[in-house]
Amino acid sequence: MTEFSAMPGHLIRRVHQISMAIFADQCAASGLTSVQFAALAAIRDNPGVDATRLSALVAFDRSTLGDVLDRLQTKGWVARSPSPHDRRIKLLHLSQAGLAVLQAVEPDVHQVQQRLLAPLSEPDRQQIMRLLALLVQGHEPALAHDQLPSETAA
Repeated sequence: MTEFSAMPGHLIRRVHQISMAIFADQCAASGLTSVQFAALAAIRDNPGVDATRLSALVAFDRSTLGDVLDRLQTKGWVARSPSPHDRRIKLLHLSQAGLAVLQAVEPDVHQVQQRLLAPLSEPDRQQIMRLLALLVQGHEPALAHDQLPSETAA
């Protein structure tokens, strides 16, 4: 059996930890987490999206995303309004403040990506991005039928 530190799952988890640390360092002034950023960006790109569809867009479980949306609404960055077709469904829109925060942090988020890939040559950056996309695409059909595991689980 391969030593655990050489297993793909372990290495992917470590890269995720590194990515989260870089994001926290680079984007500390914004007060945003990476999940909050993803939610704001997805709402901007899909105005009027509901929380269930948003959870699929950002690949986060619905209950965790609900907590994120509550925090974004409390900060005044996201507004929820009832759907005209089904009042139980809340449609999401960015407020002007939410859009301003998103626009202000986007250069930092771009810098996070650069810092994360900095140890790699340009061909290696392209290769790892291609391979990561293949991994995600290869596993998405199976995940589409199941609820994604909670990102908060340790």
